[in-house]
Amino acid sequence: MPEDFYDVLGVSRDADEDEINRAFRKKAAKNHPDVSDDPDAEETFKKLQKAKEVLTDDEKRQMYDQLGHERFVEADKQGATDQGGARRGNPFGGAAGGGGMGGVGDIFDQFFGGGRGGSRPSKGQDLRTNLSIDLEEAYEGVTKQVTIRRPERCEDCNGTGHPPDADPRTCPECEGRGKVRQVKQTPFGRVQQTGTCPRCGGDGELYEETCSTCGGQGTIRREATLSVDVPAGIRSGQTLRMEREGAPGDRGAPDGDLLIKVSVEDHPDFERDGNDLRRRQPISFPQAVFGDTITVPTLDGGAEFEVPAGTQSGETFRLRGKGMPRLRGHGYGDLYVDVQIVTPESLSDEQREALEQFAKAGGESVDVEDGFFERIKNTL
Repeated sequence: MPEDFYDVLGVSRDADEDEINRAFRKKAAKNHPDVSDDPDAEETFKKLQKAKEVLTDDEKRQMYDQLGHERFVEADKQGATDQGGARRGNPFGGAAGGGGMGGVGDIFDQFFGGGRGGSRPSKGQDLRTNLSIDLEEAYEGVTKQVTIRRPERCEDCNGTGHPPDADPRTCPECEGRGKVRQVKQTPFGRVQQTGTCPRCGGDGELYEETCSTCGGQGTIRREATLSVDVPAGIRSGQTLRMEREGAPGDRGAPDGDLLIKVSVEDHPDFERDGNDLRRRQPISFPQAVFGDTITVPTLDGGAEFEVPAGTQSGETFRLRGKGMPRLRGHGYGDLYVDVQIVTPESLSDEQREALEQFAKAGGESVDVEDGFFERIKNTL
């Protein structure tokens, strides 16, 4: 059974608006996509927003309580489908990022006699782009430039689609009212409701002339270069949101947002696992046998650690706090160092003699030239 809006926010069915808002703020602080490491954070945050939007609106909440969760969601989807098609000033058409709540608004008109004044102007559509950064940039945080082509309001007509001095005439379809009565099929049967006039877009007026710059669309496509702040600790697949940098909304409605999906490139020396890093570190045979203090490269310079005597090739050491910063949080992950014993390709006479004595002391009778180091390699 799907989680209803009260469960999503964790409030009782008789919670007042203050309780609902407090619950939303508390959960949103943990589940915002810019804060949470959960790959489903964006979807969870959208559910929280939807639940708050419905439960803090008296009319929507009344309908939600009357219909129940499943019938309310079905009505919302049906209403959003009925609103499909191009909108004036919106080159992408459809509900333009309104989240389907315009559909619920239509259902309200059916139940409450159109007291909400028909469909509302829709927010502009969200736009998406991609951004690639390297691991060092993800470690430090960085400001990057992104260039996109997006629709923008035509400056010559201010998004109206006609010259400022064009003469208007009354829309014959709605007779200047901006609204028409329509009969639509809903989950509850055929209902008559008041909606925005499709011919004049709710203006009540038409213009014979169209803007020569935008061809009457109200928008033109332009290239825009924006600066985006990438926070330290971001991971591949996470999305940054730049508010009001998307497509323009209907007149009286806000612009959409720009969603930037971040990709962190692979690093030649470090492998990333969440907030932790892993790297291979070569050490010499004497270092493994006798132990040593070595310096390991890290993303912020380097760190010393002790290689204990008798270390075996492939052993892993943990350096706390030397991994990636936690996104919008406190502290760092860890660095795991996998040591690999390096066998020399050639030896001096002195080294060869010393190792031959080492082999004999261990009870091995070997030809140092032909086989000793191969045997070391095979046992490491």
